[in-house]
Amino acid sequence: MKNLVFISFLIFFLGCNSGIPISKNFSDIESIQLKTSFVDLNDIKVDLTAYKGNKIVMNYWATWCRPCLKEMPGLKRAEEILENHNYIFLLVSDETTSKISTFKKDKNFDFNFLKSTESNESFGIYSLPTSYIFDENGKKIETIVGTIAWDSEKIINKLKTL
Repeated sequence: MKNLVFISFLIFFLGCNSGIPISKNFSDIESIQLKTSFVDLNDIKVDLTAYKGNKIVMNYWATWCRPCLKEMPGLKRAEEILENHNYIFLLVSDETTSKISTFKKDKNFDFNFLKSTESNESFGIYSLPTSYIFDENGKKIETIVGTIAWDSEKIINKLKTL
């Protein structure tokens, strides 16, 4: 009987709410931020939550990825076309900042390049390019695996309506 009382007490004690939140409803973008950090090409940490209120196109790519390079001109044109539609374009690589900086200089691409401190694979990204589109609240609303014509009328109109 003593054991039953002791076990009942333990269940009650351990089952009570301690007032410490066990989980928080994070947006998808905040969840990514919890799993890794991002730095710009000057190795300064970037907080993705600073972009809250904007739609975000997060494009995972690599300097050695030919399909990634193929879609970059269209991606840049889409960024320019959507400039007044509340979009932020972030190009994320898990390569070194020096490699990304050299690529930027050599190819003359003026993107907002970020370096992820974790590998692409740790996010379940096994194919490049992979892009995620987030709404103004940081919720992932679209995943695109592979190359697309970012500046095509179809894609631009779709992005305008998201």
